[in-house]
Amino acid sequence: MQTKAQTAIPRWRGFNLLDMFTMRSRGDFPEDDFKWIRDFGFDFVRFPTVYRLWIEDGDDYKINEAMLAKLDRGIELANKYGLHVSLNFHRGPGYSVNREFTEPHNLWKDKSALDAFCFHWQLMAKRYSGISKDKLSFDLINEPPNVGDQMSREDHERVVRTTVAAIRRISPDRLVVADGLSYGREPMPELADLGIAPSTRAYEPMFISHAGASWVNYQDYPAPAWPGHGWDRKRLEEHYAPWADLARKGAGVHCGEGGAFNKTPHPIVLAWLRDVLEILTSYGIGLALWNFRGSFGVMDSGRTDVQYEDFHNHKLDRKLLALLQEFA
Repeated sequence: MQTKAQTAIPRWRGFNLLDMFTMRSRGDFPEDDFKWIRDFGFDFVRFPTVYRLWIEDGDDYKINEAMLAKLDRGIELANKYGLHVSLNFHRGPGYSVNREFTEPHNLWKDKSALDAFCFHWQLMAKRYSGISKDKLSFDLINEPPNVGDQMSREDHERVVRTTVAAIRRISPDRLVVADGLSYGREPMPELADLGIAPSTRAYEPMFISHAGASWVNYQDYPAPAWPGHGWDRKRLEEHYAPWADLARKGAGVHCGEGGAFNKTPHPIVLAWLRDVLEILTSYGIGLALWNFRGSFGVMDSGRTDVQYEDFHNHKLDRKLLALLQEFA
């Protein structure tokens, strides 16, 4: 089905930067990353962050100013180089897809968790009220789970609506992003009236994006192939069709993460990702690669089948970068 491209938000293209991604992160964003991303022709960075980095003694309401100052600096550096920042809670009070720590409460069910979640987003809204929506957006919570015992669809809608209202009481013009259900796969048309930006993922099929990845059951996946195992470009188009429909109806759709782990053969990654990028671009949907430096990224990815280019003491995957630049 043909659909018009979304124009509600820019077709932001860029990378996820992981300097506040785990509970062990130091929060030190290297300025060179922002400069290189700008110089490579991109305009967007996403910060997946962990709220526990900026609380003290496990108290959701006791704030560590020193760590928030590092977040301030990351946003300032991005804006210095003309990059839009999507500030994401990869871990918020009561939920994270990351299993390094089990949250004591359930964001989707427990009022105490939702109250803390809104507190932290209002903290961000107040702290960054002087930064325009063109330079900074808020991505509420990374990859809500499948609908089930942990969270009903109604639970998810209630959490999003409550949090958006809390943010807008302080920062009414701030662009708010909401990742799709089922870890970013499934859109939420029931939230269309909120005027938020839905965010999808570019990880399908998982046997390409997560082959050999220790944090998933990769042993159950068939060997990477593109096309293969019932997946081809047509099926990718069908996968993204509901997101294209949201774009057709005026939603500002974005793809906040995508890419492939370093165990998938490089030629397969490039062929698959080209199809993904062509499809998303046809709908006006931008993509932020996971990640910039690291096992999914364009630098220091640790692949065994890439002839890396030396780049300021980093190993640059020029072929992957060039593919992304075609769509920048």
